[in-house]
Amino acid sequence: MPARSGFTDVLFARDRVRRRGEGRYQVRLRPNERALVGDLVGQLREQLVASTDDPSVRRLFPPAYADDPERDAGYQVLTRDELLEQRLAALDVVERTLDGGDLDAGEMTAWMGTLNSLRLVLGTRLDVDEELPDLDPADPQAPAYAVYEYLGWLLSQVVDALGSDLPPPSSDARRS
Repeated sequence: MPARSGFTDVLFARDRVRRRGEGRYQVRLRPNERALVGDLVGQLREQLVASTDDPSVRRLFPPAYADDPERDAGYQVLTRDELLEQRLAALDVVERTLDGGDLDAGEMTAWMGTLNSLRLVLGTRLDVDEELPDLDPADPQAPAYAVYEYLGWLLSQVVDALGSDLPPPSSDARRS
C-alpha cells in the first residue's frame, strides 16, 4: 500500500499557504502540523549547532570543488559560518511565524529554505532517491516517509505562493 493513503489524503486536502496580496502571504497550519514543524525545526537547529559535519546535514553545505578537496576546504572555511548563520536565522523566522499571521516575501523565503533543508536532511537519513518506496503503513519507516512527503507538499505550496508574485516571462525568454 502506498505511503500516501488515508491519513495523508485527508491531510493534503486543503491548502495551508495563501497569497494575501502583493508580497503578503499567510501560512495556516493545523495545531498538529505546527507541533510537527516546530519540533523538526528544533531538531534541525540542535543538529546544526552541534555539528555541521554530520552526514545528514552535509547536503546543506555542498562542496564547491568536489574534485579538489584542498580548494573545497578553503571554500568551506570562507562560507560555512555564513551559510550556518543564514540557516539558523531562517529557522528563527519559521519558529516565530508558526502561529500564522501575515508574512512578507523575506519571511516566506525563510519558510521555503527551512522546509527544503528539513526535506534534504530527512531525505538523506532515509536514503531517498527519485522514487519513494511503496511502504506498508505498518512499516516502521512509514511515518518518516509521510513526514517527508508532507514537507514536500508544504514546500510546493510556499513555492507556488511566492511564484505568483513573479513577473511573467519576457518574450525573449519564451523563444529560448
